[in-house]
Amino acid sequence: MWLLFAILSAVFAALTSILAKVGIDGVNSNLATAIRTVVVLAMAWGMVFLTNGLGGITEISRKSWMFLILSGLATGASWLFYYRALQMGEASKVVPIDKMSIVLTLVFAFVFLHETFTIKSAIGCILISAGTLVMCL
Repeated sequence: MWLLFAILSAVFAALTSILAKVGIDGVNSNLATAIRTVVVLAMAWGMVFLTNGLGGITEISRKSWMFLILSGLATGASWLFYYRALQMGEASKVVPIDKMSIVLTLVFAFVFLHETFTIKSAIGCILISAGTLVMCL
């Protein structure tokens, strides 16, 4: 089931980029990010209430709160930079560079989470990096 959700995530991420590129035309990139964030916020809380997930909020540890807040700050920074880049550049070039986050995630997971970095991981990182370079030249 995780694979289906991952595929749907990729489809909607692709749609996000295209829809944002069209929608950001003539709009301040920070304002566009704020509008997007309000919509995401409403959807996220809607799902919490729809699935009766609010009950677990009191069980969240301080450590989890801290890292969820830091993750939110990183997401906000990512979105602000992404929208600015998308406003200034072509989606076909901005998006591949943005997806270099895959390579960075693999490296960070190895360094900070002590996850296994295999030959397959290394080859994948090299191919993604090479593909990004080819697409952006």
